[in-house]
Amino acid sequence: MLASHVQHLKTPTVLRGMLVAIAAIGGLAQPVIAQHSVAREWNEELLDAIRNDLARPTIHARNLYHVSAAMWDGWTAYAGPGPVPIFHSESATAVDIQAARDETISYAAYRLLKSRFANSVGAATSLPSFDARMVALGYDMNFTDTIMNTPASLGNRIAETIISFGLTDGANEANDYINQFYQPTNPPLLPALPGNPDIVDVNRWQPLALQFFVDQAGNVILGGYPEFLGPEWGQVTPFSLSSNDLTIYNRDSFDYWVYHDPGPPPFFGGVDDDYYRWGFEMVAVWSSHLDPSDGVMWDISPASIGNAPLPNAGDYEQFYDFENGGDWGTGYTVNPVTGQPYTPQLVPRADYARILAEFWADGPDSETPPGHWFTLANYVSDHPLTKKRIGGQGVVIDDLEWDVKLYLALGGAMHDVAISAWGVKGWYDYIRPVSAIRYLADQGQCTDPLLPSFDPNGIHLQPGYIEVITSATTASGGQHEHLVGLEGKIALNAWRGPDYIANPASDEAGVGWILAENWWPYQRPSFVTPPFAGYVSGHSTYSRAAAIIMTNFTGSEYFPGGLGEFQAPQNQFLVFEDGPSMNVTLQWAKYNDASDQCSLSRIWGGIHPPADDLPGRIMGQQMGEDAYAFAQSIFGSVCGNGVPEDGEECDDGVANSDTTPDACRIDCTNPICGDDVQDSGEECDNGAGNANAPNLCRTSCQLPTCLDGIVDNGEQCDDGVESANCDDDCTPAVCGDGVANQAAGEACDDAGASTTCDLDCTAAVCGDGTLNLVSGEECDDGNTNDDDGCSAICTLDGAAPIPAVSGWGMMLLLAGLATGIMIRFGGLARVSVRVESDAHNQR
Repeated sequence: MLASHVQHLKTPTVLRGMLVAIAAIGGLAQPVIAQHSVAREWNEELLDAIRNDLARPTIHARNLYHVSAAMWDGWTAYAGPGPVPIFHSESATAVDIQAARDETISYAAYRLLKSRFANSVGAATSLPSFDARMVALGYDMNFTDTIMNTPASLGNRIAETIISFGLTDGANEANDYINQFYQPTNPPLLPALPGNPDIVDVNRWQPLALQFFVDQAGNVILGGYPEFLGPEWGQVTPFSLSSNDLTIYNRDSFDYWVYHDPGPPPFFGGVDDDYYRWGFEMVAVWSSHLDPSDGVMWDISPASIGNAPLPNAGDYEQFYDFENGGDWGTGYTVNPVTGQPYTPQLVPRADYARILAEFWADGPDSETPPGHWFTLANYVSDHPLTKKRIGGQGVVIDDLEWDVKLYLALGGAMHDVAISAWGVKGWYDYIRPVSAIRYLADQGQCTDPLLPSFDPNGIHLQPGYIEVITSATTASGGQHEHLVGLEGKIALNAWRGPDYIANPASDEAGVGWILAENWWPYQRPSFVTPPFAGYVSGHSTYSRAAAIIMTNFTGSEYFPGGLGEFQAPQNQFLVFEDGPSMNVTLQWAKYNDASDQCSLSRIWGGIHPPADDLPGRIMGQQMGEDAYAFAQSIFGSVCGNGVPEDGEECDDGVANSDTTPDACRIDCTNPICGDDVQDSGEECDNGAGNANAPNLCRTSCQLPTCLDGIVDNGEQCDDGVESANCDDDCTPAVCGDGVANQAAGEACDDAGASTTCDLDCTAAVCGDGTLNLVSGEECDDGNTNDDDGCSAICTLDGAAPIPAVSGWGMMLLLAGLATGIMIRFGGLARVSVRVESDAHNQR
């Protein structure tokens, strides 16, 4: 916001010092960001163009939204399925997506800005600036093709689509947004003259007549006052507003579209007449707070100010401190980020109130209220403590994605606020304080029939603030002695107005007793009050909606670090008059606190009564929530919000983790083999180190094992199955190794002869021609015939069966047989050996 308030700094030396010390928004101390996304660069171009244009908040809210949507559509073109474009749906591919996105976004923003500001009062400054930005980015600003399949052509097509749409969306852009039906009921008020004698309807808006008018952007309009800005704006095509929220009224043959209808304001002489007068009287009372010499000091830190929940409808009057100013906020015990108490900041209440009135007035050189919140958003984006996770959850995204999504959500909300708030303004057409206070005072006082100037239609007396001038009060030493001769009129103890300021750089008007018929808002004499109806407050509605967007988008109610700040240096900041009397730093803990200060500023500034304020805040709250929900649906799934959405396999919110077993991953995918986390059912997981290679965790997240087809340490072979060459224990297939391998033709393998298995790994069977002494065979001649020397049961004919032998006895027996030594059976042994030999020869 520094850029929008440079004109407040009255010496070059101070300006240079501020530029060194602060960045982004006024006095916010933080590192200067050397490079931003291309979306941020074009957003800054737009904000500068708004500052150089007429102060038209509805029109510029629309520009902020449409340019943001153009950049979003350029980004989504390369995003694949999921994100939803707003105006122009087209898919594109590129080798370098980042470069293609930058180019498409730049051409889309450039063409749209050139179109929207072609007839701006600041075109001589803004249009060359747009050109210079294109050159600085390395793009050809003369490339206007919309046919080719290039990023630049795509950007031009996006702009062309939105430019065409803008001629049909109900804004009447083709005719410079002029009103087509609305006509004011009341004749103009001449604020340079006393009172308000010509007003017809004190519940309706009254234009002003000035010799010349200087709008909030510093533009001079000679010979009159602008017409009501945007009374028919309710018919403009919105971002997220729903027909369910729409009420259509008709007056003078025109349909006024009102979204989020707050109902009628209080009416003079009708419903809530007391609240009508109470509210405008409070504006007059708060005008008495604008003198820094009154000795009233306030702690304006978050320790004492802020944290003010919105009241219920029946508690509106209790929400404000009628006499002292401010609301029922109690501040904060500690900074929630640091855990430490906020440092008190004691300043004159008048400095605080005047700074609020000028800071949030957005002018001169204003980016208007919706643009003001874009500068706050950019400050938050630049803050070193900001983690760019949408909603405060999920993965950190890059600057470009963050910016295009933030701008779309914020721009869409600001556009919806302009439509709804100005729809309300157009239909209810409500009076401003300068008209109401002067009218009420013209009638007299309505408090005491026994006092002078009593009239039931008059203003309530408030001792010390609103009084009747009498001969006693104009006597020497009386509070009204300087008003002698004006007995019977109403006096206000209020800011004395621009007549008391010859040189705004050095003079202060101060506070004193003035004629109520001459009361002036805390504004310049060439401005007085905005050129549109009061109800509802645009500032209150814009700011509350923007605060909700920032809260939801960042995932925190609090500014980064729990503190947002703006520095207003002594005697350098104020424009309407000299001041402040000391260095003052505006401070906010929450986004809502900044919004609330904006709302209160309009009461101290004499622009709105409370009746305009709270209904606007409530509308803004709802529209902020609705706009953010709609933006989320356009963004596609938002990983990390705890809600599984399209394209997400899971979403456990803060429980998402890339290191916890069985957790939903941070990118909202289910845990899988190969994510470097050993989950249930996995024996191992080395992520990229998984491989179907020796001694590694397999790609199936299983440990190396025999029969997996890979020879690991400790294995001599591994064919994946038992094979003719490899046993199922991953050793070579060898008869006698104790591993029966059917694939190798082994019926059995007992690591030698056994009662069931022969030495050649076949089953021990009498008559198979293989002598197996361990199984009890004395002979085996390959048949089961008797009377041939070897019986059918493999015993020697006529001999008793040889008992089974095992162990060392068998070894000795075999050794004896091999050498032909007769241990027990003499020549018969030779017969058995010969027969065995013959049997083998037969095999």
